[in-house]
Parts: sequence; C-alpha cells; structure tokens
Amino acid sequence: MAGIEQQLSRAYTPITIGPLTLRNRFIKSATNEGMSPDGVPSRQLVQFHAAMAAGGAGLTTVAYCAVSGDGCTLPNQIVMNRATLPHLRALTDAVHAEGGAVSAQITHGGCFIFVKPPGQGRPISASGGFNKIGLMSGQYLKREMSVADMQRVAADFAAAAELAREAGFDAVEIHMGHGYLLSQFISPLYNKRRDEYGGSLSNRMRFPRMVLRRVLDAVGEDLAVICKFSMTEGVRSGNRIEDGVAVARELAEEGAHLLVLSAGMNAESIKTMFGSSFPPENRAVVTNPIMKAAMFLQSLSEKPLEFRELYLLQYARKVREAVDVPLAYLGGVTSAQGVAQVMEEGFDTLAMGRVLIHDPNWVKRLGEGQIQRSGCTACNRCVTMMYTDGGTSCVLGQPGDAQLNRMPAAG
Repeated sequence: MAGIEQQLSRAYTPITIGPLTLRNRFIKSATNEGMSPDGVPSRQLVQFHAAMAAGGAGLTTVAYCAVSGDGCTLPNQIVMNRATLPHLRALTDAVHAEGGAVSAQITHGGCFIFVKPPGQGRPISASGGFNKIGLMSGQYLKREMSVADMQRVAADFAAAAELAREAGFDAVEIHMGHGYLLSQFISPLYNKRRDEYGGSLSNRMRFPRMVLRRVLDAVGEDLAVICKFSMTEGVRSGNRIEDGVAVARELAEEGAHLLVLSAGMNAESIKTMFGSSFPPENRAVVTNPIMKAAMFLQSLSEKPLEFRELYLLQYARKVREAVDVPLAYLGGVTSAQGVAQVMEEGFDTLAMGRVLIHDPNWVKRLGEGQIQRSGCTACNRCVTMMYTDGGTSCVLGQPGDAQLNRMPAAG
C-alpha cells in the first residue's frame, strides 16, 4: 500500500457531496439508536449525535426516520412530522455547534414492521400474499402496492425530506436496503410483480428511482441526497453483486449525490450486513417478546461467522469500478491501515457504526496519532442495546442515560 500516512491524511480532507461540503470523509452510519420513546427524539439522542460531531465525524446520521405513520417498523421510531420538528431542530443545532453536519435517514418499512399500521390494514409491499415477517406480529398477509400507493409514498418521502431541511439537516439518506419497502421492490425475494414495476432489475428499480427523483426535486439544491442500498443480499435467490452494480448505475443515473454501500437483509442474511455472528447472550438484553422470538428463530439458521476488517471490500470494489458517483465504503473499518486502504482504492468517504458507538472520539484520536486500531470487538451487542432504557451503547463502556432518554429533546 502506498504511504499509509498520506492516504490516512486524505480521509481528513474536505469533500463536497451535492450542495454539501463535509470537513472530512468520516460518516457515522445510521444505526438504530433506540432513543426516541413514543417516537419523540430524546435528549439522549441529541447527546449521542453531538458526541459524534465533537469526536471528529464529518457527518452523523440519525437512523430510521419513518416518512409516515404506516411506515414505522418499530413502536418507538421517529416519524417525520410537525410534532417531531422542534426536537429534531434541537438535535441539528447541537451537532452544528460541534462543527459537524447531520443527515436524516428516511425510510418506510413496507411489510417489514412489528407494529400494526394505522387503520389496521395489511402492510404494503411490492407484492401481496403471505408476509413471513408478520409471523412475529400477527400480520400474516401483505398488500401489493398500487401505482396510486407508490405516488403517495413517494410524496411522503419528499415531504419528509422537506421537513428535514426545515429542521436544519444537511442531508437526507434514503434507505433502499436491508429489506425495507424500497428494498422490497429491488429484491427478487420480495418483488414478484408482473407489471412494469417487477421482473427485470430495471423495472424493479422504477419505484425506488421515482422516490429518489421526488426527493431530489424537493430538496436536492439544498441538501445532499444519499442512497443506502445492499450491494448483495447474501441469500440464495436474492440480488448478487452483479445486481448491486446495476442498482448503483441506476441510482447514479438518476442523480444521487452519494451511495452508501451496505449489504445483507435484516431477516434473511443479517450476518452479511454485520460481517460477524450475533452472540446468544444478545437475546437476554431484549425484553420485547416479539423481538426476542425473532432473534431466536434467526439464530437457528445461522452458522458462526468471525469478523474480519473490510469484510465488504470485495463487493464495493466492483461498484467503484462501475460508477463515477461519490461512494461511501461501509463494512468493518477498524484501523488506520483500513482507513488508508479504503482511501487508496478510490472511495470518497467511510461510513462506520460500531467503531464510533464504541468510541465517539475515534476519528479525532486516530487523526492525532493517539491510536492505530479500534477497541471494538464486533460482538454486535450494541445492536440489541437499542432495546434497553438508555438506548444503544457499547457493552465495553457505559450504558446510555435512561433518564435523559425519557426527556424530549426540546423539553
């Protein structure tokens, strides 16, 4: 590898993504925080993201902001509406005070939900019929979206992006991966349609591209518009990396400002996403019986997987070769050498989750030469810590503040 120090220093240079210029190339990726009781952003959530900015991240991402009430996967998920606006403004102000930028990840769960949508109707998806995700919540059937449904949901994404702009966000990240609604259109595992929205990958991308276009038209001159998607779904009959490359080309053609290169599906291939196994003791952390049962059933089909740094690099390289749009590498950056390699291979930014949950000051400490490698063990227990009273945290450090997590951000 050519000069580690030279490549490492590049990660600390500014980069422009659409209308947004970041102070460096480090992005705190979206990781469900569990810090919005009853859907209201808490003071703990504000503190969490302000700490990421204070620790040196150029951009921090607020996870799983549903674009509508029927788009919520979890009961305590943020919904982008007027009621949450003052609380989101408190968060963005706090991040900006620390010199960082902040993105809102906007999403719709489709049939991947654990709460009943308003009106008690069937959850929507690319196709109708049996809903395997609904086994955990008694929603055994899903409804195929009509074109009118698609227009409505695309308008919801655009409205959520406009509200994010009003709340002071610098970017929005459209979640197109991991088995949520837009991913359900992209994936042949879920999309069995026979009209112009199903069949070929180009057809399966038609609705996600519609959503991206509506968001770009609504806020693209003011906010960076980012898309996160799964390069490979890591499961038989799902999208493979060749499909992921084609997805990237479609999103670049539509005008996305940055692509975040993830992988895997929540239900079918979560180890592909995280690059390591989930320990059995994770289930002891979760008190919600539905989630506990889901985690147990998932564990029955999993084989142990040991973490290795840059575990998605072989896939991300193929996307890098295929498109000119700015890319965020995501997948196991844990060291100075890893950062340098990602920079050397031509990626524009680095997105990290577990490493920054373990140590929000990691970016600053790495840049100052205090450390060369993260102490994160990729045990994935931070993932289930989001179900605790204090929200997500590293089990090697202090838990989140449960009292702060009960206090509204703007209270």
